[in-house]
Amino acid sequence: MELIKFNKNLLDEVKKDKYAGNDPFDGLNSKFIDWSPTLKKSILGLAWTQFFKRSPINFRPLFLVPKKRNPKGVGLFILGLLQDFSRTKDTNYLDEAESLGRWLLTQQCDKSVWDHSCWGYHFDWKAKAFYVPKGKPNVITTIYVAQALYELSKAIPNGKEFESVAFDSALFIQKYLYSNSTSEGEYIAYIPGENAFVHNASLWGAAWLAVVGKATNNTTLKDIAKRVAKKSVNQQADDGSWVYGAMPHHQFIDGFHTGYNLEALDIIRKSLEIDDFNNSIEKGLDYYESAFFTEDGIAKYYHNNTYPLDMHSVSQAIITLIKIEPTATRVELAKRVIDKSFSTLYLQKENRFAYQKTKQQLNKVNYTRWTQAWVYYSFAYYLNFKTDSNS
Repeated sequence: MELIKFNKNLLDEVKKDKYAGNDPFDGLNSKFIDWSPTLKKSILGLAWTQFFKRSPINFRPLFLVPKKRNPKGVGLFILGLLQDFSRTKDTNYLDEAESLGRWLLTQQCDKSVWDHSCWGYHFDWKAKAFYVPKGKPNVITTIYVAQALYELSKAIPNGKEFESVAFDSALFIQKYLYSNSTSEGEYIAYIPGENAFVHNASLWGAAWLAVVGKATNNTTLKDIAKRVAKKSVNQQADDGSWVYGAMPHHQFIDGFHTGYNLEALDIIRKSLEIDDFNNSIEKGLDYYESAFFTEDGIAKYYHNNTYPLDMHSVSQAIITLIKIEPTATRVELAKRVIDKSFSTLYLQKENRFAYQKTKQQLNKVNYTRWTQAWVYYSFAYYLNFKTDSNS
């Protein structure tokens, strides 16, 4: 009951801000640098982004970085609202989810450019590997929005409008992100026009192609999904782990991206009704359990370093542990992870969670998409799972 109360209060607080907030990567929305696209694309743009991301003090108000809605964050809130509706049958959750879904329909990237439904972030984003201007789609945002719209379409009467838009995004992925032109195998890119390969982006893209392929009986999408998944399965280490990606600075192993990989592979095998990836998933789950949790329930960020503590790691852990193969041991571990997060990252006065905790400091900045949206969705998922299990 306490967890139910917390999640309801968290949702109420987010509603007060109309689901708008700050993001770890939104520093380039600052009015101080917004005038210069050239600077944004440079090393200064990367340093500027990282300064805001890493600072335990929120300088965004000082540097005129506005709070805004993030399409991926809104998608996560919809997924959480639908879990709460399933658990309670309270149609207020469903009405709120539909209202947010209609907003997402208005946030699609320019179809005159991209032809199909897709979404990106509401800020310019400079990473080591590439620069992404606001309005340019990426696969992860598109996937989470499309999932939310599809789940919404199944929960409401006359939901075909949402389903149609969600399914159309698979054609965007196929046309603009799918690559079969390299000798290293087929994969799905993170953003159009870039060839940096990361496992979670490629697998999530494949997972959505598998879902839509099954729902629409599109054998081309299903075949692409299977071949793309095989690339990541073939690059899984013998111990069950994956490094983040192929570039030199991507050679790290972390918890929530490993969880992404496993969840995506599970969706692919269930959608395609195949057992090709069972061994990879089992091996990956064994590694995930052994490498990313302490005895008392801390969800570790890296396989070889507990810190930083991060609610993203906690939230994906909850979903991974109880969605794929929810043994009694994994369900109990998920409960310990939730309990431990309250003793390590919960801010009681604000009734929300902090962003990150290192050995030296606690970063209390309130990030709506990165932290609170994931918390609300994962806790709602856990509560609904426990209700179903006890019924």
